[in-house]
Amino acid sequence: MRWNTPEDWAISTSPAHPALVSEADFIAAQNIRATRDTAPDRTYLLPGILRCGICGRRMESCWSSHRPAYRCRHGHSSATTPDPNRPRNAYLREDQVLARLPALSIRLALGPGTTPPAVPEIVARLRADRITLTYNPADQTLTADTPRAERIAIS
Repeated sequence: MRWNTPEDWAISTSPAHPALVSEADFIAAQNIRATRDTAPDRTYLLPGILRCGICGRRMESCWSSHRPAYRCRHGHSSATTPDPNRPRNAYLREDQVLARLPALSIRLALGPGTTPPAVPEIVARLRADRITLTYNPADQTLTADTPRAERIAIS
């Protein structure tokens, strides 16, 4: 699919049918939606970095208890009938991961006795090196997909 730019839109000069809402109400609703979508409190630092240790899928960002979090529904969506044998959804709060990233960065490359960089720098390095972290909900650990498979506990 390719989106047309506003310059390419065909806008009728006369209404094709009676309006359901006024133009002012429509614009006001669009502004509310735009404000909500760009709200700074709904940002995630780790999308694409976390994988599920049960099924191997990437964990999706979600909002849980007024905090950023990640979950894996193991392939279930609202369009499919739930399989009774499917494992329970896995949830992981972002703040729990961020608190452990400095320890993981020491194990990944810096070595003991070294001051770890700030969390945003650690996340940037994980992205640059294409390192993903696998979350195992059974023992609440994160394992890096590196040759040494560095592991840290979350709980």
